[in-house]
Amino acid sequence: MAEPRNDDFLDDIDAATDEEYADDMSEISDAEAELDALRAERDEFKDRFMRALADAENARKRSEKDRREAENYGGSKLARDMLPVYDNMKRALEASTEEQRAAFGPLLEGVELTLRELINVFSKHGMTLIAPKVGDPFDPQMHEAMFEAPVPGTKAGDIIQVSAEGFMLHDRLLRPAQVGVSSMPAS
Repeated sequence: MAEPRNDDFLDDIDAATDEEYADDMSEISDAEAELDALRAERDEFKDRFMRALADAENARKRSEKDRREAENYGGSKLARDMLPVYDNMKRALEASTEEQRAAFGPLLEGVELTLRELINVFSKHGMTLIAPKVGDPFDPQMHEAMFEAPVPGTKAGDIIQVSAEGFMLHDRLLRPAQVGVSSMPAS
């Protein structure tokens, strides 16, 4: 014959089992919450790392660009300051007469050689000459109009005189060519 059931004993076991189950579930829940917090922290660190990496890459690119610009255009102030030297040497050669060439030939030849060497140095450092000719069309990107005058036989916008040649430093305008422009009305 079977022993009678002791309901109190079973109730105690059920209560203990339920309590253990609740504790286990609480621990699992706590572990999941901690795991979620760790994942969120990991994701935050990963995001911060990726941003820092992108910032470092942008800084590297920016410094490389700045270095190239400094290399190409860092001497632009000196180059601009040398342009009057070029202008004065060119004017001196253009103003010399045949008698002066005969009397001071070696001196003028020295000035010509110096001017040629100055042009070579300009070229070596990325400077190119903008030398418009009379009759060329005026280009506001490369030329500066010093005056306008109606000159017969020309059309409006034609260059009628070149006062000073211009220069480019690599791909930047260092000094526009200074020119006179025809303002001849259309016929």
